[in-house]
Amino acid sequence: MSQAARSIQREVTPLSQGDCLLVFDRLKNQFDFPVHFHPEFELNFIQHAANAERIVGDHKSYIQEFELVFVGPNVFHGWNNGQCKSGQIHEITIQFHRDLIHESLLSRNMMKPIKELLQNASRGILFSENTSRQIAPRLEKLSQKNGMEAFIELMSVLHILSISENKRMLCQIAIDTTDFANSDRIKKVCEYIAQNYQEKIKVEEVAKLLNMTETTLSRLMKQRTGRSFIDFLNDYRIGFAARWLTETNQSIAEIAFRCGFYNISNFNRIFKKNKACTPGEYRINFSGIKKVS
Repeated sequence: MSQAARSIQREVTPLSQGDCLLVFDRLKNQFDFPVHFHPEFELNFIQHAANAERIVGDHKSYIQEFELVFVGPNVFHGWNNGQCKSGQIHEITIQFHRDLIHESLLSRNMMKPIKELLQNASRGILFSENTSRQIAPRLEKLSQKNGMEAFIELMSVLHILSISENKRMLCQIAIDTTDFANSDRIKKVCEYIAQNYQEKIKVEEVAKLLNMTETTLSRLMKQRTGRSFIDFLNDYRIGFAARWLTETNQSIAEIAFRCGFYNISNFNRIFKKNKACTPGEYRINFSGIKKVS
């Protein structure tokens, strides 16, 4: 991974290992999330944001009124306001695990188009305006579904996209970020955090688990994720806090404790630093749907 790539933020999505997919359907007045990457696939539909700027890997361009882009695991991507003047941006984001569809299923003849779609996502795929318009109602339906119905609808959407015409690869070459995904040490860190994020976690405990010093662990995390260990851990916790703030009626204090923050003031400070608003403001201002299946 290049030095420039290491400076891009590694997003920690609120998808647990037991989840299949995450759907956001929301209205917003601006793009405020930095260029980032994550190990999940992401399908992003954007409407009413003409002249916003799209960044996917080595590609950069202004977008049209209808935007539909599919990116693979660890492909750098993001949108910024650019020259967009709209105050009613409609965005539907679908994220799912890279191993959601097993290789044994993808090897079947009928799955060949979807397999190619997933492979080509390593270059970022821009779909035509016609396809974007066609698929928009399906994505809105998907945001309303749960469980197996959501999974079946996702497979249907992927099939439609895989056979659609006038697809465009955005990156000149496939983005090679497999070193992140294939790092056994990073995997162990992620697994440990996933299993213990609700408890107090000390850097020395994780360093000992990997048979390395705290300094070496910190250097490894910075190189592979662009974040310190503590920031990475806090990102993971805040991801779940944001999810539960919009999905549950639990109090902010309950959610903070559930995410591993035992000091509410510290939780509020870190949440505001991460999301640019307080937990209470985030809950009130969230306009849209967030569902995990």
